Amino acid sequence: MSLDTPAATPAAPPTATPAATLSGTDPALLDSLTAVFRRVLELAEVPADGNFFLLGGDSLVATRVLSAVARAHGIELTFDDFLVDPTPAGLAERIAGAATAATGIPAAR
Repeated sequence: MSLDTPAATPAAPPTATPAATLSGTDPALLDSLTAVFRRVLELAEVPADGNFFLLGGDSLVATRVLSAVARAHGIELTFDDFLVDPTPAGLAERIAGAATAATGIPAAR
């Protein structure tokens, strides 16, 4: 007796979330952060929701990201801030939140 079952179809690879579809994220800030990730990770492309550690980053390289963020945006995030959501989109949210806390004015979106 044989069972005729359809061949399993391979799962589609995960797709990156385009920066433009991330609600409430300043596109210029997000572009800046993805550029930092690309530079420090030496990658041609980094999606807005690309996890830094899954893309090959480590804690030492993360310090380079945090330094670049401080220089470019005047916001000093902690390593714990980085770990909450180690993606360009996650850092954009943290930066926007820090800017709001510092000024009381929500960051531009």
